[in-house]
Formats: sequence, C-alpha cells, structure tokens
Amino acid sequence: MPKIVLITGTSTGIGESTALHLAREGYHVYAGMRTTSAGDDLLKTATGEDLFIKVLQQDVCDSESNQMAVDEVLTQSGTIDVLINNAGIGGGASFEETTPETFRSLMETNFFGAVDLTQRVLPVLRQKREGCIINVTSVAGVTSFCLNTAYSASKWALEAATETLAMEMQEFGVRVALIEPGVVLTPIFSKAETTDRTESAYKKFYERLNRYFEYNLQRPTMPIAVAELIQGAIETKTPKLRYLIGPDAESLMKARNSTSDEEWIGIGRMSDSEWRAYAAEHLDMQL
Repeated sequence: MPKIVLITGTSTGIGESTALHLAREGYHVYAGMRTTSAGDDLLKTATGEDLFIKVLQQDVCDSESNQMAVDEVLTQSGTIDVLINNAGIGGGASFEETTPETFRSLMETNFFGAVDLTQRVLPVLRQKREGCIINVTSVAGVTSFCLNTAYSASKWALEAATETLAMEMQEFGVRVALIEPGVVLTPIFSKAETTDRTESAYKKFYERLNRYFEYNLQRPTMPIAVAELIQGAIETKTPKLRYLIGPDAESLMKARNSTSDEEWIGIGRMSDSEWRAYAAEHLDMQL
C-alpha cells in the first residue's frame, strides 16, 4: 500500500520539490499551503505525470486549519504515515532591531505551527505504532550567527522539541528526524523581511551576511537534494535524528564544533579583513 504523506509549505522550494519527488516514488501526497492557487503549477505537473498529489488549504498558524487538513487526509485515505513539517519563513535583523512582531511571527510559523500540527497527527501514529515525523529546520537551528536572532530562535526551539519528541516516540515505534539545510535555492530569501540598514549601528554585520548569502547562492543546495534526503530519512534502515545538508552547513558546523563558545562570539569583534580570513580558513568561503 502506498504511504500517505502530509507536507506543509508546498507552494515553492523544498516543500514543492519534496511533494513531487515523493509522489514520483509512489507515495500519496497531501500538499498543504496557505493559498491553494499557489499550487497550480504543482497540480499541473502532478496531472501531467499522473501523480497522486492533492492540494490542501492550510495555514499552519491556524489550529482549526491544521485540524481540517488532518481530518481531510484521514477522511480520504484513512491514515497518515508521514508528516513533514516544512512550512517556514525567514527574516534577519540584529537582536536590538528585531521587532516583537517579527519574533512572534517567526515563532508562530516555524515553531508553534509545527508543534500544533504534530500534536494533531501524533495520536494516529502512536496508536498504530509506526510512521515518521520529519521536521525541516536549518543549520541555523544548531548554531547561531549575527542577525539570525529570530530565525535561529524559532529553529532552535523546534530542534529542542523534536529531540524530546524523538525520545518519547521510541516507545511507540514512530521515527522522528530533523533535516538541517544550509543555503537552499528557494524563495525564502525573497520573502524575508528587508529594511534599509545603512544607518544601523550593526551595519558591518548586515554587509557580511549579505556577502555570505551572495557567495553561497552561487553554490546552493538544490531543493531536490533536500527532497531526496527526506526520502532517505523516511526509508533508511539505520535512522538517525539529525541530517545536515549543504557544503556551507557542513563547513559552518565543523567550524562551530571546533571552536569554544568564547571564540565563537569573539567573531563579533573581528575586523572585515579578519572576518574574511576566518571565512576562507574555516568556512571555505572567499568573502
């Protein structure tokens, strides 16, 4: 029998690519998105390739919407085998300049939305004592950097919750995994909050972050690579909790794991020339 998958945030990027990839691999995919018209291209491809993909109107920040999505999947297919919490938004600013509204918005989508939906799916998986939950976070969910304040906070929260969930689900045979991409070629960058920071006291950090993304967007991880990794995490015979993906993610984590906390926060004092030298030596980036 085909496995039944519910994926959030499928109108573009990782979610869209994963929906198509899993459907091509024989899964029955329910693709959640806030605006169903954004799924026209997804449905067109699915129809042309005779794939089982059904688009659901779903706002992960709305508990009623999440319950309706779960109910619709259960009504149509009778069960859920895999939940992929992929919906997410970005936004970068210094701690001081991040508005309370931005903190709340990122936490609502990236953390509370995933928590709410997961709690509605868990009874199904727990009672049948099998299934899989995949939470897409970020390398920014395991290490933080200047201007990632709100985004990292939301992803760190999801990482912590997922780790405890994975432990609890061992009793019930439910697999739980984290996907931690670096820079992926998706529209999340165009959707992120942008503000003129030329007068900011933190101007140098904005300039460095821009150069960081400009460099890595020349060698990004493609969404299909993340989709393939997600399939591997679902199907592998040797599951693990965390799956890092992307050359930038790997170099960043290697640098962080070999650096003390004091040395890491000391990056904030570096001059531009020192920062470029550090990035070249430790991050394999010519900034």
